[in-house]
Amino acid sequence: MSKQVIVITGASSGFGALTARALAKAGHTVYAGMRATEGRNAPAVADVAEFAKENNVDLRSVELDVASDASVVSGIARIIADAGRLDVIIHNAGHMSFGPAEAFTPEQFAELFDINVLSTQRVNRAALPYLRKQGKGLVVWVSSSSSRGGTPPYLSPYFAAKAAMDSLAVSYAGELTRFGIETSIIVPGAFTKGTNHFAHSGSPADTARAADFGTRPFRVHIDPSEDGAEIVNGVADRVRAELFRRIGLEDLLKPAVGN
Repeated sequence: MSKQVIVITGASSGFGALTARALAKAGHTVYAGMRATEGRNAPAVADVAEFAKENNVDLRSVELDVASDASVVSGIARIIADAGRLDVIIHNAGHMSFGPAEAFTPEQFAELFDINVLSTQRVNRAALPYLRKQGKGLVVWVSSSSSRGGTPPYLSPYFAAKAAMDSLAVSYAGELTRFGIETSIIVPGAFTKGTNHFAHSGSPADTARAADFGTRPFRVHIDPSEDGAEIVNGVADRVRAELFRRIGLEDLLKPAVGN
């Protein structure tokens, strides 16, 4: 896979930081998006610069508060000004809250939806015009096995938001293929190491998987807890593909090549 210009949201820690470093080590130009780069995340910015220097890789931090339209527009514009293009968007930013569903106010639910769902819409509206103009690109969505797996209690705002984000990702996928933009949905389970995720089961591997354009799987499960999401998603994605073929929209299942 040729060198790509990549932006990843929520990259100050957890999955985002791990992914940014792995992709940079794989030879890509990676922008680690995070908020408050001159405030609470200043240490994370310093860590990014140190990692880039020590490993001789092209890893950069960029101010990108996914809860702010202005910050997202400014951050994407800076990437285009620096790199001249943008090839890959990785929607990783997210928040998790614990407690019984009834205890959350509607405003708290809305806040979780804003970070986990509406943030992706802000980034897409700012970044997708560049990918469409290029006629090629990739959008990666970091979903959660909780959106369709055996969902435990006391995490309802997060699980509901992740289910909504996953649904949005599927809708976007069909809308973007004719512009040569590919979609891949990553479905992690529960991890205890290397991330801010809740407890009980395993640690994500520090690897970046290469794949040629048009050959990436629509959905990839990485779930040491095996909560059943892969089975349910497999059925849902197959039903979607069969419907598209039946109504004459089979071309929406793969990105157009050569736009």
